[in-house]
Amino acid sequence: MSMLATTVGLYLVPFCKVAVLLIVMMSVFGVSMGILDTGGNVLILALWGDEGAPHLQALHFCFALGAFLAPLLAKLAWGTTASSENHTEADLNHSALSWSSEADSESLLGVPDNMNLLWAYAFIGTYIFVVFILFFALFLKKSSRQEKAKACAQRSRRAKYHNILLCLLFLFFFFYVGAEVTYGSYVFSFATTHAGMKESEAAGLNSIFWGSFASCRGLAIFFAACLQPGTMIVLSNIGTLASSLFLVLFNKNPVCLWIATSVYGASMATTFPSGVSWIEQYTTIHGKAAAFFVIGGSLGEMAIPAVIGILQGQYPDLPVVLYTSLGSAITTAILFPVMYELATSPLRHQQKEHRKSEDHKALLSSSGLHDCEEEGVEEDAEKWNEMDFEVVEMNDTMRNSVLETSRNILMEPTAEVSNQYHSNAFVFESSSVNTGKSAVNHLARHQDKRD
Repeated sequence: MSMLATTVGLYLVPFCKVAVLLIVMMSVFGVSMGILDTGGNVLILALWGDEGAPHLQALHFCFALGAFLAPLLAKLAWGTTASSENHTEADLNHSALSWSSEADSESLLGVPDNMNLLWAYAFIGTYIFVVFILFFALFLKKSSRQEKAKACAQRSRRAKYHNILLCLLFLFFFFYVGAEVTYGSYVFSFATTHAGMKESEAAGLNSIFWGSFASCRGLAIFFAACLQPGTMIVLSNIGTLASSLFLVLFNKNPVCLWIATSVYGASMATTFPSGVSWIEQYTTIHGKAAAFFVIGGSLGEMAIPAVIGILQGQYPDLPVVLYTSLGSAITTAILFPVMYELATSPLRHQQKEHRKSEDHKALLSSSGLHDCEEEGVEEDAEKWNEMDFEVVEMNDTMRNSVLETSRNILMEPTAEVSNQYHSNAFVFESSSVNTGKSAVNHLARHQDKRD
């Protein structure tokens, strides 16, 4: 719907003959761009989740590429042809009065005199309309029940400090986007008035800022596949701090301005998409949450450049634009560690509790095994004691049987047998390990000798 509204607005802008109607059309552009910015980020997070960092970088790269190329292409292809003839002041006043009277008598809409302007807006509007048709076709395509069930079953994460994180991210994007737009808007004026550059050099400085900004966002598509969003934010903060400090210290050196501006533009490129990818790792971002921090960036884009423009006009000798860049870089460098601590501290606490529970379970299991081992040793000892008692009982029984047999043998008056018996009895009594079986065998051999 936002793209359809943009298409209609682009077709109607060249036909506007009244300023009020033009303001309405531009307001439609602003609303539709806000919806597209919010919905695009949320749609990518809904489709790819934690793996959406390269896709977010690609989305914002297209923003930067369009902002960099569209004005250049429009100027080259459909540049307005202004007359180079000289006009006197009376002629200009007469033409202005005649145009004003004609505008009052005409309707709200009318065909523009410059057809190049009409074709430029018509071409861009047609391009947006084609993209709208593609999105509308995807919108009509119904997803399968399995995909819907999978989406419903997907677990939503919610950080412990969800609302605080969103508020801090609101402030983070407020200063980041405000500094980005402020520097991009006023670098030309700053270079001409404060640094003493020519207009062509100042225009080149402006172009190198947005060119490095767009190119680094293109490279970030590949960097996001191998780097974590938090790492990219830290690198961006370091780059913005170093380059903005370099700009403040050497604000009148043209070479330093060229180098620091290119580094500053490259460092600012990946912050916004990396911030959206980073917050998605800890809490699920829906439409309301995304709209909240996008509003923060939009407010920074609207408020900070307006305030800095007024201050720069009041203090033309001071590099207020550069001070704004340095102050925003310091603020974002402070805010991100605070957000990181709030997002990760509950997770670290949960990991510690989980480790403690695992250690407790391990101790319980090891103590249980030790008790089982002790019980096994006690059982073995009891079994050995029972076996000893059985052996003692068996020895007593066999001894009694042997004694009875010996008495029967002693009844026969044979000295040899008697001496042999006494020796055998002495050997038996002296050895507590001999069994009754050996004694019986010995007596059996003695009986064989008698026979």
